Amino acid sequence: MTDGEEYTLEDEIVARARIHARDVVDENGLAVDLTALEWDVSARARRRAGACRWHADRGVATIVLARRAYERYEWPAFAGIVRHELVHAWEFQQFGESGHGDRFREQAAALEAPRYCEAFTEPRYVLRCLTADCDWRAKRHRASKPVASPDQYRCGDCGGSYEVEHVESGRTWATAGGYGGAKAALGEDW
Repeated sequence: MTDGEEYTLEDEIVARARIHARDVVDENGLAVDLTALEWDVSARARRRAGACRWHADRGVATIVLARRAYERYEWPAFAGIVRHELVHAWEFQQFGESGHGDRFREQAAALEAPRYCEAFTEPRYVLRCLTADCDWRAKRHRASKPVASPDQYRCGDCGGSYEVEHVESGRTWATAGGYGGAKAALGEDW
């Protein structure tokens, strides 16, 4: 920063994450090349607290952290997200791929990193199976195709029909027409 420039919340997030990453690598011997690691902050993310993207052509991993998650979590929980994404960076750098399988699970456990991160925002929509003995549910934050046209898709467990609930209003629909009607009825409250 030059004189007169102010630090932003994004600067704070990246600075704390970098310091924590350096400590994790130094203290645990995690073979992450920090010079081949980039950091970014997403102001839009609502569902994922973090992500790690691999740029194979450059041999660089980019860890993207969600600003909203940083604002909602206490530091120990957010530091767990940083460690989680560091495991992805390690896998990308060492193996060229990453997931949440056995290798990830083992390394995450060694770093006391969560395998999955808790949601930090409530979903905008909930999908629920209409079959009486099926408990399938899915949460969505955006009006994806399965939200807008539920009659074109099936339950993830039993294959039955499902309905969608707009969480804030409680309105439900099971067809594309129902989606359009709910959206029109809610207007600005959509």
